[in-house]
Amino acid sequence: MSRVIGRLALVGTSVLVTAALLASGAQATRGHEPRVTGTATLPDLSLSTFSNGLLPHSVSNDRGVDLGGIGSDIFPGDRPGEFWTVTDRGPNGQIKIDDVNRRTFPVPGFDPAIVKVKVDGSKLRVLSAIPITTRHGKAVTGLSNQASRDELPYTFNASTELPFNPNGLDTEGIVRAHDGTFWLVDEYSPSLVHVSSRGRVLARYVPKGLKLTGADYPVIEALPSIFLTRKINRGFEGLAQLPGGDLVLALQSPLLNPSKKVGEASLNTRLLRFSPHRGKVTAEYAYRFDPVGVVDPGEDDTSELKISSVVAAGPETLLVQERTDNAARLQRVVLRPSANILGTAWDSTTTTPSYEALTDPAAAGVPVLSKKLFLDLNTVAGAPKKIEGVALLPHDTLVVINDNDFGMTDGPEAFDAHGNLVDSTIETTLVTVKLR
Repeated sequence: MSRVIGRLALVGTSVLVTAALLASGAQATRGHEPRVTGTATLPDLSLSTFSNGLLPHSVSNDRGVDLGGIGSDIFPGDRPGEFWTVTDRGPNGQIKIDDVNRRTFPVPGFDPAIVKVKVDGSKLRVLSAIPITTRHGKAVTGLSNQASRDELPYTFNASTELPFNPNGLDTEGIVRAHDGTFWLVDEYSPSLVHVSSRGRVLARYVPKGLKLTGADYPVIEALPSIFLTRKINRGFEGLAQLPGGDLVLALQSPLLNPSKKVGEASLNTRLLRFSPHRGKVTAEYAYRFDPVGVVDPGEDDTSELKISSVVAAGPETLLVQERTDNAARLQRVVLRPSANILGTAWDSTTTTPSYEALTDPAAAGVPVLSKKLFLDLNTVAGAPKKIEGVALLPHDTLVVINDNDFGMTDGPEAFDAHGNLVDSTIETTLVTVKLR
């Protein structure tokens, strides 16, 4: 596997959905319901083989883990059937010790990577991959950044602490720009990360006041400081590239503003608009989830709601995915200038009650983005669980990909007596859906 993908044909932004389909919703026409037309599964490939092929000697023991986690997001490639995907921070889980969950990193040498794949019949074939590296070509790794903000990392059995790494990234969303560089979002800071075509971090944009030191790449405090109140492991997860070049970042879950209790019960999350040309945030939007029982009739815990994907479907139009681990729905949203809350009282942690605390934010004067259901993926037979990546293709076609968490589960049972993974048997699967 080559470390660097060769010269590439540049691709544009996400495919625009036809106006009629956007206006009516994907499931509006009887007899033309969305249906699965293809399913491709990632074959087993040992994580050490994959990782050491990119950065030699980076993984000495993969504990029987195969490549996975590439379903954090998906972006159309330059040829039919080809896609850019990105791994998250790598295999990780939780083990409870003395009634406290410890975050485990069974393969601490794993380096997040951009992975180019191709649908080849029923298989999802890896074409090439790019390791994400620091300014000096070292692995960023997926380890936590700061003791004051992130979970303490532990070994696979939660017995030994691992060091924090200010370079570490928990990568999620991905888009490819016209110049061949990549933009990613990260859950730790949360942050927006600009990466060269060879995987080198060019800049990491973080909330004002983060004070992250020691990173071997430029760290720029350019995002609203209120995002410092993000829930652990629920930073930015969705990323879209509008036709004009602006980026839209989706916060996975409501901020813990002003408290964890408020954030866990809230339906109110946020989107940011970032101009790569200007290097700054130009807008912030209030977005409200549907009740958890509407998104997932089998779930009653509001904190399980997440946004994992946002996709450009027009100059100012997005498809926003609301999900739990077992259900997903796509909402159509139009970004209007009048909905911008950047720099308003709702963008301040001193506002009481906070936007997150409001049960009817529109009644309180918050210009919440209006939305319309586009597609209920729960009704599409053959759609996978835990969908994190969504992309639009020509001819009213949608592709979705799941995050299989590298086959890991939580708890001490995730590994056998020899320290090797007891695989969940959940595979990485890309599913093609014909919308009408």
